[in-house]
Amino acid sequence: MLQINLVEQAKANNRKAQLKLYRQYCNGMFCVAMRFLKNEDDAEDVLQESFIKAFQKINQFNGEVTFGAWLKRIVINKSIDFLKAKQEKMVSLDETYMVVCDDADDWTIDDGITINEVKQAIESLADKYKYVLQLYLVEGYDHSEIAEILNIKETTCRTRLLRGKGHLKQLLKKERYGTRC
Repeated sequence: MLQINLVEQAKANNRKAQLKLYRQYCNGMFCVAMRFLKNEDDAEDVLQESFIKAFQKINQFNGEVTFGAWLKRIVINKSIDFLKAKQEKMVSLDETYMVVCDDADDWTIDDGITINEVKQAIESLADKYKYVLQLYLVEGYDHSEIAEILNIKETTCRTRLLRGKGHLKQLLKKERYGTRC
């Protein structure tokens, strides 16, 4: 069955079509949620909430992007909302005053650093940097898409990406040279 037909049937509230879409995207979207939440139970909860929202709002899907990309954005937003709800207090900072543009496209690291070390270093970053780095590096979103997802200004997104990259490089440098406290 063609993807477009399946989505159209799901829009018509066809439960079999919705189940097929769920089965088709469940594992991939679970992986997306896990990258943010790091807990299987939380990821499963967010995944279920995401599919419920997707099927409730499926008439808003207009086909400008693939159904998978549309669903992925819902999963990411639900994951971030879940993480925000877990935090007791969030401090809002206006970071637009200081945008640094040097070596913005240079993401090189020492050859001896493994992907797991990079993932661990990203995990140790503050959430505001971690989310932007994950969305940019792992999920492949650009600054305007990230700004929309996180409900921040595009300049704030660029600043957080650059600062997050700087913090990430420092963490990896400490890891590499054993200067970690």
